[in-house]
Amino acid sequence: MKKLSPSLEDYLETIHILEQQGPVHVTDIANELGLSKPSVNRAVKTLAQDGLCDHEPYGTIRLTEEGSHIASEVLFRHVTIKGFLIQQLGISEKVAEEDACRMEHVVSAETMEKLIAYIKKSQDQ
Repeated sequence: MKKLSPSLEDYLETIHILEQQGPVHVTDIANELGLSKPSVNRAVKTLAQDGLCDHEPYGTIRLTEEGSHIASEVLFRHVTIKGFLIQQLGISEKVAEEDACRMEHVVSAETMEKLIAYIKKSQDQ
């Protein structure tokens, strides 16, 4: 898997979520992330150059298979970490969302594996 900056991972995750609602445009991403359209355009161009999305100028943005795979992984880490923080540690949803958004980019595969095993074990009890 390509090593991306946290910012580019956030773009992939956002595009992935927005794709579930319909066609995605630069404006949609800018609105969702609270960023300027020029910033989003630059990031989308980088993602397209890396083969992670397809984008025609002024057209829709679609994740490639690889982009979708990476976005799904980031979203899975986000949801898993957020759920753990809320359900196991009693963290407020707002703080858990903020922390999960940061943690999803740096957590190791080993830690995620152990976290998932812990969650499954605690659910079985």
